[in-house]
Amino acid sequence: MGVLSKLYAYIHLRGFRIWSSYKTQMVLNVLSWVLPVFTYYFVGTSLGGDLRNFTGVSDYTAFVVIGLAFQGYVSSTITTISQRLRNEQLYGTIEYYVLSEGGVLSFLLYSALWGFTINSVNAGVILAIGDLLHIHFNVNLISTLVVFVLLLSSALGLSMISAGFTMLVKQGNPISFFFSTFTTLMSGTVFPVTVLPGWIRDISLAIPLTWALDGLRYTMLDGYGLGGVWKIVEVLLIFNLVLLPLGGVFYTYSFNRSRRMGTLSEY
Repeated sequence: MGVLSKLYAYIHLRGFRIWSSYKTQMVLNVLSWVLPVFTYYFVGTSLGGDLRNFTGVSDYTAFVVIGLAFQGYVSSTITTISQRLRNEQLYGTIEYYVLSEGGVLSFLLYSALWGFTINSVNAGVILAIGDLLHIHFNVNLISTLVVFVLLLSSALGLSMISAGFTMLVKQGNPISFFFSTFTTLMSGTVFPVTVLPGWIRDISLAIPLTWALDGLRYTMLDGYGLGGVWKIVEVLLIFNLVLLPLGGVFYTYSFNRSRRMGTLSEY
């Protein structure tokens, strides 16, 4: 099967057709993208100067729109891969991927594409709403793409660690739980991390999304070029240099250990 055939199979057949076949779920998904934007918009409008004085953010709607648009890439990529692996264990089909030409690693990478696709739609919808709410975007395309790609690649490293935990512990995946639950609170998605207590702020700086959101706000709202966000780019590069090899090693270890012990398909 060629690359285009795999893209068609994973994005259209396994992603879009399954997602769109459950109409109620599809409508709820769209509402979950749209409603938070208006919720935080009215929060910002009603609190006005008080919120500006507390957070130090001059345009709260723009701050939230960038945060909500890109936060989903991390949590969704991580949870999509671990959940897909878990589903294949439940369906009893994980052995077929082991025996397939691409193997489980190829299966995981292609599975991440649907998460990327649906979150791109999500981000597009949120940014379009932001435009309707009169947010002034001043996008530097090159620096935005650099920060965005570094965010995605760091999320891929985390997703491989998460998939490794799924193979080892089956349920109770700590990586998936943390990034699906705490990223909104700790990564500067809807308020700046500067308002957090010191020890939580220190933890938030160990999350790639925190740095990436800062960078994306600079590049998409203020038009910063690479020189203006170079420190953030350097930090994200360090995250990638650590997380990608670590994710690959941990995933390989978990896979080989589960296969050696005969627990790969257990759930």
